[in-house]
Amino acid sequence: MSETRPAELVKEEFQSLQENLIERLESTDPKISKKEDQWSREEGGGGKTLAFEQGSFVEKGGVNFSDVHGKSLPPSATQGRPELEGASFRAMGVSVVFHPHNPHLPTSHANVRFFEASPQDGETVWWFGGGFDLTPYYPVMEDVVFWHEKAKNVCDNYGPDHYQRFKKWCDDYFYLPHRKETRGVGGLFFDDYNEGGFDLSLAFARDIGQTFADAYFQILERGKNKSYTNEEKNFQNYRRGRYVEFNLVYDRGTHFGLQSGGRTESILMSLPPDVKWTYGWQPAEGSEEARLYENFLRPRDWLGLEK
Repeated sequence: MSETRPAELVKEEFQSLQENLIERLESTDPKISKKEDQWSREEGGGGKTLAFEQGSFVEKGGVNFSDVHGKSLPPSATQGRPELEGASFRAMGVSVVFHPHNPHLPTSHANVRFFEASPQDGETVWWFGGGFDLTPYYPVMEDVVFWHEKAKNVCDNYGPDHYQRFKKWCDDYFYLPHRKETRGVGGLFFDDYNEGGFDLSLAFARDIGQTFADAYFQILERGKNKSYTNEEKNFQNYRRGRYVEFNLVYDRGTHFGLQSGGRTESILMSLPPDVKWTYGWQPAEGSEEARLYENFLRPRDWLGLEK
């Protein structure tokens, strides 16, 4: 894959996805405030960051596009591919996160990404990655099942094993070992993906992004007018701490961005606006907060597929 055209096709698709997500957000939450930054990276490449805040429903969020290149892949990108250590690279992606005001609405994250790596003594290789996940505070079971149904539907178009493989990968990836809990209720996560050739792999990445938008904005619409208390908002801020812990300690995308000299403001845009840590806090027995811990923060077969 030495020609530049395939990478340019990815760029067109990813930029189109970014614009579509922005339009969907602004249509759902017209009062949201937007800040746009075009940025460049000293070693090569750049991107466009769209940061959002103080909408009627979304408290903070962002939809980022980046297209960067460099002389040597950082360690976070070669964990599973040591043969590419030191290879020159081009990395492209769209990254999305939404933190709603209302604790009865889930936080959600999605990204799609493309890598092209050229070892000094080998052929250029490429692969896609991405996925989406849901982080509720006061979960609605119907929404969780709907989320996974949408995930399975898009996967089934590309392979009968895709949903089970990428759901498990998501459960394993978005896990906080020091808390012994998942970050939320999962979704899909895939990496090193080039199955079926370039065109099919690109289509899969594109459809993952569109499926995220279709699923999340439907969940947002269904629950955006729910009332909530100050106590529930405090619990949301406490649980947001888990989101911060994961992103800073474990997330490969955050590590890649920082290790590759990416734009710090864009990389850390995914963090929530307000967070609270309370020493030794425990949910009251039988409470809605306890229900989250007991029923949702572990891998589950949400669709009843396991025999």
